[in-house]
Amino acid sequence: MPDDMHTAPVPKEYVASGRRPRELPTFYYHSHFVEMMEFVEANYGHVLLDNHIAFFRDFERLPRDAQCLYVRLVNRKGNVFASNRLKYPELGETQALVAILRDDGWLESPSEAHFDELLRFLTRSELFESLATRFVGVRSSMKKAEYVAFAKANCAPADFVNHVDLSRLVVQGRTQEVDFLTFLYFGRLQDGLSRFTMRDLGIVRTHSFRESFEPRFADREEAFEHYFFETRLARLRSAPALAVQDLMDEACEWPEPFSPGAAALRDKLAYRLGRKAEKAGDTYGALRLFQAGESVQCMERSVRILFASGQKDEARGYLERCIDDPGSDEEWLFARDFYERKFGSKRTSAVTDVLRAAGTIDIDEAQSGSPERAAANYFERAGQRAFRVENALWRTFFGLYFWEELFAGDDAELHSPFEFVPRNLTTGTFYDDNRARIDAKLANLDEPKSVVRELLRSSTAHYGTPNGVFRWRRSVIDALFALLETERGDPLRQVLTRICRDYEGSRYGYPDLLVMDDSGARFIEVKTEGDQLRRNQLLRIEQLRAAGFRADVVRIRWTLDPGQDYVVVDVETTGGRGEHHRVTEIGAVKVRNGEVVGRFSTLLNPQRSIPPGITRLTGITPAMVENAPYFSDIADEFETFMRGSIFVAHNVEFDYGFISREFARLGRKFRYPRLCTCASMRKLYPGQRSYSLAALAEAYDIPLRNHHRALCDAEAAVQLLLIVNEKRSELLAGQQGADGSG
Repeated sequence: MPDDMHTAPVPKEYVASGRRPRELPTFYYHSHFVEMMEFVEANYGHVLLDNHIAFFRDFERLPRDAQCLYVRLVNRKGNVFASNRLKYPELGETQALVAILRDDGWLESPSEAHFDELLRFLTRSELFESLATRFVGVRSSMKKAEYVAFAKANCAPADFVNHVDLSRLVVQGRTQEVDFLTFLYFGRLQDGLSRFTMRDLGIVRTHSFRESFEPRFADREEAFEHYFFETRLARLRSAPALAVQDLMDEACEWPEPFSPGAAALRDKLAYRLGRKAEKAGDTYGALRLFQAGESVQCMERSVRILFASGQKDEARGYLERCIDDPGSDEEWLFARDFYERKFGSKRTSAVTDVLRAAGTIDIDEAQSGSPERAAANYFERAGQRAFRVENALWRTFFGLYFWEELFAGDDAELHSPFEFVPRNLTTGTFYDDNRARIDAKLANLDEPKSVVRELLRSSTAHYGTPNGVFRWRRSVIDALFALLETERGDPLRQVLTRICRDYEGSRYGYPDLLVMDDSGARFIEVKTEGDQLRRNQLLRIEQLRAAGFRADVVRIRWTLDPGQDYVVVDVETTGGRGEHHRVTEIGAVKVRNGEVVGRFSTLLNPQRSIPPGITRLTGITPAMVENAPYFSDIADEFETFMRGSIFVAHNVEFDYGFISREFARLGRKFRYPRLCTCASMRKLYPGQRSYSLAALAEAYDIPLRNHHRALCDAEAAVQLLLIVNEKRSELLAGQQGADGSG
């Protein structure tokens, strides 16, 4: 390896993926820091203060190795370090570098301001030595956490620091400058520059939308507004109780934000602090904090507190103002609903009304692990086309249709290679920035062929390009084109206009499914027993209906569906679990209404040897599979046989795992709901001496004439499935009778 190369520690993502990590230059971390500073100085000169400019110049004057040591500390957690433990091979002896950094103020001695960090940094024995000489009752057997709690309860920070040997300890200096500079680059507070490292290792991707970038803040005031609230949110995430109280007390002194982004941060801080005050029983303090914010969450908590504390006139006035002049559709929906229930004659919420009015579909409870997929299968069995889309459909439509305005136009506001969401989406100015082009495209929605051409052009040109608006999924693009086959004009225009004008408020909450039937598109939100309908989901349903779409909630009732197809599968293999073992035989039996309606059976060439022990167990010899088809030859036929079914096996994970790995080798996904006859028998018929297929076959008088051949074992497992389903049917009938739904 060349002297200037260095293999960085391998992140967990690489271990999981099996990829070989790239080699990084020895001083990669220094290059990242310089890259960040040069970017900030070039793009944020209008924001920087004199101390930030001085930081750049002072850093440049440091010897290269001293710069590297400082950056090493920037990238480490915490600010307190033992100088004698700062060992980096590429820097050699570091004590001289520590002295240089101390002399120039880049490193400092700990002070009372570092009390909490010192407590975390010092070892258990060091804490004992510091406390035992001054306090009675400090025992050597105490745990470190107990020493820390004792010190916080009994020591003034200044006094504690005076009784600690600080000669070998240093703290990173000029942290405020570093924090602000990285904040300007990333748009949020960041611990170190690990994202640069992950970029160079190929773990984190950066975009190539632009070569030059717009500053995220128009002026110094906007930058410091954002920084103010970001720092408080960061403190809140890690602050002890006393620090949280300090944050609450400070709320009356918060600056009034003038930018939408800073206002959103203010609202988030107000809500989180208010919730902490509520949990602590401080109702007055919570109300004061919620009323410092303007989000729908803050408004809702304010109203609920006022109403619950008997201040009903104030709550009524608050609601009436929100109804007359709402800050958002969601705010209006909550205010209207709460007002009607508390000050009108309505007894149930709008969410409850919609859930009660929802249609019900019966689906076999073996599919309960994935309700949305189960519902999609249900509609497809009824001859309809069903797509699982949720938020992805509309965000993909929006992202593809307005790709140029979002990422390539002169008004596309991108601030660094790491950012994928244009800022004017988060600030709500996207529509105003691109009004003429957006209006022209919205008008063009009356011409579906033109829209399809634009979407095809955009997806062909940019497919796979990472972005922060949507994920590339072919199934969603297929759903989008299916939607455009039947829908055009004003319904599409209303939804896309709302997203263009208020992306942040409109990107979540859309129904789970798009179902295409004889009447066109239908959006369906899937709920099961006990599921709640969130307010933004209700809002999206109302908005879709107002735009002219059919949009409904459908509730699943888990039952034993007699018309459900089950395919009972058994595979024989070259060995146990593992990527290098292959399937030698598949036997599958399709069951519907308790009757066998189809069989699938074939030997397979595993493209590897069959161990003698496996041959003795199964009777399958190498000669028997020599001219058998490869799995790739029968994959389509088997998937057709499986379509719409539940995959059943005895010890299902074994058989399902082998089949899914065979499909994965072909670059294909294999996803079906699963039912295990072994696990089901254990649950429903406890007390058997063994739950192996052979033992259960003997216990229940099931023929098993050629055990360890796939079709024979699958036929036996069919009988177990029938026994399991009989018991499941009894239990489900009892449950429905108990709750009155039978």
